Amino acid sequence: MFQLLGMAVVFGMVFGGFMLAGGHFDVIIRALPFELMMIGGAAVGAFLIGNSGKTVMKTLGDFAKIITGPKWKTQDYRDLLALLFLLTKTMKTKGVIALETHIENPKESSIFQRYPRILKDHFAVDFICDTLRMMTMNLEDPHQVEDAMEKQLEKHHHEASSPAHALQSMADALPALGIVAAVLGIIKTMGAITEPPEYLGRMIGSALVGTFLGVFLAYGFVGPFAARIKEIYDEEHTFYVIIQNVLVAHLHGNAAQISVEIGRGGVPSKSQPSFMELEEALGEIPAEV
Repeated sequence: MFQLLGMAVVFGMVFGGFMLAGGHFDVIIRALPFELMMIGGAAVGAFLIGNSGKTVMKTLGDFAKIITGPKWKTQDYRDLLALLFLLTKTMKTKGVIALETHIENPKESSIFQRYPRILKDHFAVDFICDTLRMMTMNLEDPHQVEDAMEKQLEKHHHEASSPAHALQSMADALPALGIVAAVLGIIKTMGAITEPPEYLGRMIGSALVGTFLGVFLAYGFVGPFAARIKEIYDEEHTFYVIIQNVLVAHLHGNAAQISVEIGRGGVPSKSQPSFMELEEALGEIPAEV
């Protein structure tokens, strides 16, 4: 919602100020389709040149996140802590054999099935199961496990955040592409140097629309889009860091309830359950699970 409001403010303040200052839109309106074709088309072409097909498709698919925000909501963090509580408690109380039935086939696991949104996230499930599998193979050094998890998280975050870097590169290029369009407009104007001053003035105005459009799109929209998407990726990354914190705390010998309390401390403030809310969530888990 704030993003839509922000876009309306950018348009309203820039063009409203221009109009109140006595500016006329006729030159901008006439030049806009051609300038947009040159600048926008060149920006899209450069975007395709500089990025893999996977990054291009992911960028297009993730544009909705600018409005909807991170995919993990408050309930998802509670579910994650409850899931990790059940897994670590099972490992402590029932042993490795009981845990293996859950981590070898999580889709059939009675524990994972309680949390379908997490089960749909392949990386989260694989990250949890692979780490617990390392623990069952007697890799019990918390530092080694933490290092292995850190490398996985870094790789995943780098790959997931590629659209933010791609959009920022586009934002950086747009002002220069605006200058390219403006220079072409000046070249066109110089070819008509014998025309009356009124005609030349309109041509120069049309050329300057290119510079305006490049800077306006870069700093008014594409740059903020990149910053917003990066912010969302960073927050979503926190979800996986919580998994790391809980499992490492478990390896240090903490009880399951202490481990998830350590994880709760890393939940973003707006989504963080209180101590009592987490207690209630854990208390609602049926005894047979």
